[in-house]
Amino acid sequence: MTDALEGSPVLSEILGDALPQLELFHKKLESEGEPRGLIGPRDVDIIWERHILNSAAIVPYVQQSTTGARFKTVADVGSGGGFPGLVAAACLPDHKFTLIEPMERRIDWLTECVDLMGLNNVTLVRGRSDEVIAQVRKHKIHPFAVVTCRAVAPMTKLSGWTLPLLKTSGQLIALKGRSAQVELDKAKDQIERFGGRNARVVEAPVGPNLEPTHVVIVDKR
Repeated sequence: MTDALEGSPVLSEILGDALPQLELFHKKLESEGEPRGLIGPRDVDIIWERHILNSAAIVPYVQQSTTGARFKTVADVGSGGGFPGLVAAACLPDHKFTLIEPMERRIDWLTECVDLMGLNNVTLVRGRSDEVIAQVRKHKIHPFAVVTCRAVAPMTKLSGWTLPLLKTSGQLIALKGRSAQVELDKAKDQIERFGGRNARVVEAPVGPNLEPTHVVIVDKR
């Protein structure tokens, strides 16, 4: 089974210098992703579009958020198979990524991928976001410039798991589905409670002739 975008010039156009690393990641996902429970059986021939390019759609928003920042730090909550954290880390080698994942078998996977891809800007943390939030509140970890995530939880829960990780004027940048605005409307009180403001949904391009995705951006007061 061949990925529909394998060999397409779109890949180098979007992923640039990160393409060789992401080709290694793609190959590993193709052979091990389904048996290890990281992608579904229907995803095996659309990994580029559904997982890698979809994850890369947040990269311009992260870059915009950290422009001029002294510390370009990103926390990826619930990294799972590496979406969007590993993809964004490959695309943004000048940013420092902390991938937060509670499941040991997924940490094992992420460790293998970081080694395979030669990513020296990634730290893995096995734990839940509330454990990392506790470290931030105790001043043992600096708050982050950006928090990213994909398919982790609805915004009613996600607000409390992500916004406390952010520094003042940091941003939550979350990949979401078509119901993103509905989620924001339901989570208005939680977003405000955890210091979020100006929550909005943007339609983010994935690639030429590919369906765009939705990104939720929330500013931290």
